Amino acid sequence: DTDVLMPYLQDASLGEVNSFSPSMPISPSSMINQYKFEDEPELRDLFITVDDPESHITAIETFITYRVVTKTSRGEFDSSEYEVRRRYQDFLWLKSKLEEAHPTLIIPPLPEKFIMKGMVERFNDEFIETRRKALHKFLNRIADHPTLTFNEDFKIFLTAQAWELSSHKKQGPGLLSRMGQTVRAVASSVRGGVKNRPEMFTEMNDYMETFSQKINVLDKIAHRIYKEEREYFNEMKEYGPIHTLWSASEEDIADSLKGVASCIDKCCKATEKRMAGLSENLLPILHEYVLYSEILMGVLKRRDQIQGELDSKMDALANKKTEKDLFSEEIGRLEDKVECANNALKADWDRWKQNMQYDMRSTFTNVAENNLRYYEECLATWESFLASQRVDLHVEEDSEDRP
Repeated sequence: DTDVLMPYLQDASLGEVNSFSPSMPISPSSMINQYKFEDEPELRDLFITVDDPESHITAIETFITYRVVTKTSRGEFDSSEYEVRRRYQDFLWLKSKLEEAHPTLIIPPLPEKFIMKGMVERFNDEFIETRRKALHKFLNRIADHPTLTFNEDFKIFLTAQAWELSSHKKQGPGLLSRMGQTVRAVASSVRGGVKNRPEMFTEMNDYMETFSQKINVLDKIAHRIYKEEREYFNEMKEYGPIHTLWSASEEDIADSLKGVASCIDKCCKATEKRMAGLSENLLPILHEYVLYSEILMGVLKRRDQIQGELDSKMDALANKKTEKDLFSEEIGRLEDKVECANNALKADWDRWKQNMQYDMRSTFTNVAENNLRYYEECLATWESFLASQRVDLHVEEDSEDRP
């Protein structure tokens, strides 16, 4: 099933960021280990942990807060370590502020408000742990981003106490925020396609449309595989004890039946381990990139809106005989704005695609290696049992041949 996306990732026409050298070892693990990033761990100066979820029940609502611990050596921070508590709404606020300040940068996705449709128990342990991991990844994606990591609202999110954050939220929008609002407002004035969109952004748009289709298919397939695996596991759990009960009434083959029950039990545990691997390593990554595909389409649309604002002014200038100086000044400002937006998106696009290709490779390699271990473990279990049965059979035959 993973073949759906792999040819797409390997398609040179889609701008492969890095390629492996022919001399590189062919072992999947070796390939992943040698796939390097610009941001090496030793160069990082900001480390964030999200943990310790805590329930809060008030007369109005029930919600969860998470502890956010930050350790840093940056000079712009007053201390080297901070500990604050944040709820999901605070993370939403941070994401919206980053989008306003950087309309053509790729802001990492947050987990949805509700992970599963129709989910009644929103605060069970599995839901909370899934969300905690996603929030942890969200903040660390921002921390590793060359521009977002220095955003002032991000710093406030990491360091301000609850009352300080509330006070900051109530302040009016700043210059960058107003620029973001202007970009959204342009959407109503831009109709149809953008006339002067550079070719590379059309290619980006086509890439993302295809990527979105494929990643959504993979996400659905992965959930179906996990569902079928769980059904298989639940049936296998009942299958082993049946052989144990059967052995009580079949004295002659009791040991063999108990051996079968033991093999099924070992395979059942191996299946449970494989399910955990899918749940922890495959499903979250695929779903994160489903969300990323939506974010990328939004970023490209915002870039088009900035371009559309410039195009509409150029058209107005062409049709006006007066006020050319005023229009020229405004057009110059908009041209700078478009160039800034384009450059920001180009750099972020390359970085995002490199991260995506690394994540996909490591995820699919991890799944493949887990599957190999699973089948090898189950095969060894049954082979060992069969070997023991052959030994017992030979012993019985020898005893029958004796006078």
